[in-house]
Amino acid sequence: MVLMLANREVPNTELANQHKIKLSPDGRDRLNRDGLLRTRTETRPYVHQITEEGISWCVQDLVEGEPPSRSGPLARAYAELLRRIVRYHQQRGTLVEAIRSGDLESLIRAVYLDLSVKPQDWVRLAKLRPRLNGADKDEVDKVLLGMIKTGKVHLAPDSNRKVLTDADHAAAIRIGSEDKHLLAIEES
Repeated sequence: MVLMLANREVPNTELANQHKIKLSPDGRDRLNRDGLLRTRTETRPYVHQITEEGISWCVQDLVEGEPPSRSGPLARAYAELLRRIVRYHQQRGTLVEAIRSGDLESLIRAVYLDLSVKPQDWVRLAKLRPRLNGADKDEVDKVLLGMIKTGKVHLAPDSNRKVLTDADHAAAIRIGSEDKHLLAIEES
């Protein structure tokens, strides 16, 4: 469920430190074998991402699962409310959108950290945008414009126009009369 809500690759350390989840090697291997999870083991820490099959399993569990046996009346009421909300969105075809509608700024920051080599590194918007789970360009632009108002997020044009690809031009954000192709985020 945590990986489904994160909607991005999540390092082992984040699972352990922020969510108190320890994914054992046997459990991880079984989830990968069953096609519910994809784990990148070529780097340390390992990085996990839920698959579409994993999301389907979670949704089925939300609809058909029961709260823990020792749950009180409030937990059972919450479980029933969640079950109804999930069914409602399933019937309308909006469930995946509802699940994946997390905080776009947090996703931008996480993808930036993954792509940057060092702190405050310049990252191409053309590399960042494809990893934002299909977020609309206008929506991403609006969030980026809000982020630069903090003074810790910077957008800049690529001064070497000859190296710009079609992807760079398509991913650029126009501010004033200038296209910005690069993003840098200061550590907070």
